[in-house]
Amino acid sequence: MPTSPGRGTLSGVKIYADRFPTALRQLLTDLLVVVWVYAAIRFALWLHDLIEKLAVPGQKLEGAGGGLADNLADAGGKVGRVPLVGDELTAPFTKAAEAARAVAEAGRDQQELVGQLALGLSIAVLVFPLGLVLFGWLPLRVRWMRRAGVAQALAAAPAGRDLLALRALAGQPLGRLARIAPDAAEAWRRGDDTTVDALAALELRRLGLRAGR
Repeated sequence: MPTSPGRGTLSGVKIYADRFPTALRQLLTDLLVVVWVYAAIRFALWLHDLIEKLAVPGQKLEGAGGGLADNLADAGGKVGRVPLVGDELTAPFTKAAEAARAVAEAGRDQQELVGQLALGLSIAVLVFPLGLVLFGWLPLRVRWMRRAGVAQALAAAPAGRDLLALRALAGQPLGRLARIAPDAAEAWRRGDDTTVDALAALELRRLGLRAGR
């Protein structure tokens, strides 16, 4: 049962099954995963932008406080040039400018807090959907690819069909084994070519692979 790389392979790695129902199911699942990840990322970005809008008051507060502080400092500088009483007149302006700078600093702190909140919540909403992909779908997909690659290599090896047949005997339902031969295990032990080929094909079919390519 020689096999050769064909459709559904990439650099010797089996990506999709040979049989249409299995390959279609894999393709649809992969597409759903792509859509799932895209939707999750889009939602996280939307949530990030929505929360970032809460920083607008802080931006206005920073702008107003900074502008007021600059104006007060400028006015205080001009008043300070008044002879004799300049220093006394400057003090209220200096204190007011410091208060305005404190308001601007509060605005900056509010923006920073909103930014951290937006980032944290965006990452939080990605944990569950991406976790399902990384720890649910991906391991199953990689496991199938590895098993399919091994099965395909065994099918191409001279003695590989015997190992595939043995795996079929160990894992296939008894009803399917009985349809191949009344005593499939005994036929396999005798090395009956027809039975061994049928068992190997049954194991390959379970993975969605064809016995001969």
